[in-house]
Amino acid sequence: MSETIAQIKEKLVQIHDAQDAYVLQLRKDERAGVQKLIQQFENRLAKEQAMINKAKTMRQFENELLAKGYQAICGIDEVGRGPLAGPVVAAAVILPNDELILGLNDSKQLSEKKRESLYQIIQEKAVAIGIGVVDETTIDAINIYQAARLAMTKAVEQLAVQPDYLLIDAMELDLDIQQTSLIKGDARSQIIAAASIIAKVYRDHLMVELDKQYPGYGFGKNAGYGTKEHLEGLAKYGVTPIHRKTFAPIKDMI
Repeated sequence: MSETIAQIKEKLVQIHDAQDAYVLQLRKDERAGVQKLIQQFENRLAKEQAMINKAKTMRQFENELLAKGYQAICGIDEVGRGPLAGPVVAAAVILPNDELILGLNDSKQLSEKKRESLYQIIQEKAVAIGIGVVDETTIDAINIYQAARLAMTKAVEQLAVQPDYLLIDAMELDLDIQQTSLIKGDARSQIIAAASIIAKVYRDHLMVELDKQYPGYGFGKNAGYGTKEHLEGLAKYGVTPIHRKTFAPIKDMI
């Protein structure tokens, strides 16, 4: 008795090789439903291969540094320069040197669901993760650019493992550690992308908690950015302690 379409579909999910004996057998099955499953299977394999190729490309900087003898290579990125409220957050991430995590990219290019999934994977696989948080008071005191650099420095200092090289997204740090600043590094380097995701999800979770403390501005959805809901909240409820007083339109309201 032939397998049902549902049974075949369930089996194909577990297979990742186009030359698998079971797949080769299915190619001879003339049922339209089976051939449709084969096409879907091939499309999935093509997507998986594309993700593997991208992941390998995003490892090039790390691989070059490994070839030079560096062992604890750290990726660093920050999020939260643009919001009107809340802190700027940076993450420093060291991954195993043989690790290839599929799907990593600039956190802004990923869906919330994908970011959350990768956040958990990175947490599980990382050798070390450091988080640096700089609040709105400090942002107002030293400006957002310097606050972002400070958050990155704090993130490195929080690492449980001392890095011997830093790959940083578009920034240089006053640290006595060899480093490279990569423009758009979160889309070019696996470990910077990992840091981007950690920082983004960590900050989003923080803003959800701040939304409970300061309701009416939509912080849980807009992460402190100046959305319509946020601006309407400002007009209705005024400025909160977590708003950045040197940012427009906040500075014109106080």
